[in-house]
Amino acid sequence: MDRIVVADDHPLFRAALRSAVEKASADAQIVECASLAEAQAALGAGPVDLLLLDLKLSDVDGMTGLTLIRADHPAVPVAVVSASEEAPTIRRALSLGAAGFIPKSAALPEMVEAIQAILEGETWAPEVEAAGEEEADLQARIASLTPSQLRILEGLKVGRLNKQIAFDLGVTEATIKAHLTSVFRKLGVQNRTQAVILAQSLDI
Repeated sequence: MDRIVVADDHPLFRAALRSAVEKASADAQIVECASLAEAQAALGAGPVDLLLLDLKLSDVDGMTGLTLIRADHPAVPVAVVSASEEAPTIRRALSLGAAGFIPKSAALPEMVEAIQAILEGETWAPEVEAAGEEEADLQARIASLTPSQLRILEGLKVGRLNKQIAFDLGVTEATIKAHLTSVFRKLGVQNRTQAVILAQSLDI
């Protein structure tokens, strides 16, 4: 029996996703979540065959939720579900490890098809042109960050100080500074302001 987590903070769309999941996997156990924290808890409570993840939740926005989930649960297939259907957004989600990208504008049969494909181990997403050289390079830089470095980058993005990030991660401030040196080098930036601008431009 598939265990599928649906993470979306809009009850009506959660219901639509639930309907699609029920048609794609008749006996699935479905766990509904309205926040990233709830999704993380569901993933920690037992094996999950698929996570359907909205990019905009009550406690996270953009690709941050995807990057954190992929860092904490790399074996769990994650399908991004989003109203943002631009080609760069789709490419970015897939480059960050999403197993699929389901537009919120998709009709129910298309959602069912996507969920079935991903459950069978395939990647499903609308067809988009390949990324340009600059975009591909930026995506590769982000992909080179470790889970801890991604969390630190997220801390920078929301304006946390080094000591606050250290407290959040349960490490010393010196550890954060050492990580930041590596983050700046991998991203090809000189300081935290440039790192934040880059993260925001990539919607990380």
